[in-house]
Parts: sequence; C-alpha cells; structure tokens
Amino acid sequence: MPDNPEKNKANNVLDADDAAQICKALGHYCRIEIIKYLQNADKCICGEIVGIFPLAQSTVSQHLKILKQAGLIKGEVEGQKTCYCLDRDVFNKFKKTIAEM
Repeated sequence: MPDNPEKNKANNVLDADDAAQICKALGHYCRIEIIKYLQNADKCICGEIVGIFPLAQSTVSQHLKILKQAGLIKGEVEGQKTCYCLDRDVFNKFKKTIAEM
C-alpha cells in the first residue's frame, strides 16, 4: 500500500522513500557509530569525529557526506571546519517510522 503523505505528516513519520534513504545510509557500521556518537554528544562536533575511528580523514568525510545527504545530520561550516550534529527531528521521525512498521 502506498504511503499517505497526509497521514505521515500527522503521525510525524517519514514517507517510504525518505525512510529507505536513511536505511541505506545506515548500511555501514561506521555510520551507525557516527550517529550514536553524535546522539550522545548532544552538540555539534568538528574534528573529533575523525579521531574516534581508525579510518582516514577522507573516509570519515565520505561517511559524513552520506549521512548528511540522507538528512540524518547537519553540517555547519565554521571557518575552515565543518561542524556536524544529529538532526534530531529527522532522527526521531525515523525511529517512529521504524517502530510503526
């Protein structure tokens, strides 16, 4: 059965396309760990994310890019750095969407 956008809006859940994009973005363990880290940090993080994983900076940047494209995180440019934080509204809608499946 297709999504009902009005029902989704009223229930504060994501439509199937948005939920699928987020599921795809969470298809790598590092991205899940990044989300968990940002959820617990409860603030925007600049360079710290690279330091918590044994990965190259470019690899972490690629993971962040995928999470941002899916809408799970926000990135604010501050000088030469980009600070990332969890988009709690999208994250909560995603959790509710999954819970209602």
